[in-house]
Amino acid sequence: MKKIGLTIGLFSCAILFAQKSQNYLQISYSSICCGTPSDSPVMDYLSIFEKKNKIKGLEVYKQSGLGREGEYNLYIGTDNLSKTQKTSFINGLKTAIDNQNSARAKNRDGIVNFSETEIVKKADLMNARNLTSYKKINSNK
Repeated sequence: MKKIGLTIGLFSCAILFAQKSQNYLQISYSSICCGTPSDSPVMDYLSIFEKKNKIKGLEVYKQSGLGREGEYNLYIGTDNLSKTQKTSFINGLKTAIDNQNSARAKNRDGIVNFSETEIVKKADLMNARNLTSYKKINSNK
């Protein structure tokens, strides 16, 4: 049992210490009654942004288990973006999220929350529970 715990601990530390970014944008998916909204609009935008700007891969992590109806957060590393890329990225991300929120059914669909001024540091992520690498973005559609 100790070996399993040690192995899991080492694996978790290896994932977190392999992170390249120090600063992350946080996107929160919350529920009203019927589960959380899809992350497809955001993930599609990330894919398009990567291709357009010829970026190898944005670092994305998912923190699950934040509520009874599947609430979760996504964290996107921004350190490998130039200042103009970061500004463009944030503006496009806000647009994608605003479009998703405006198209939802107000009394039953969940909300996507994003604040460009809320930056999460790597040290904070190291202490986060239920954090996993989110590789969905790197798959080609």
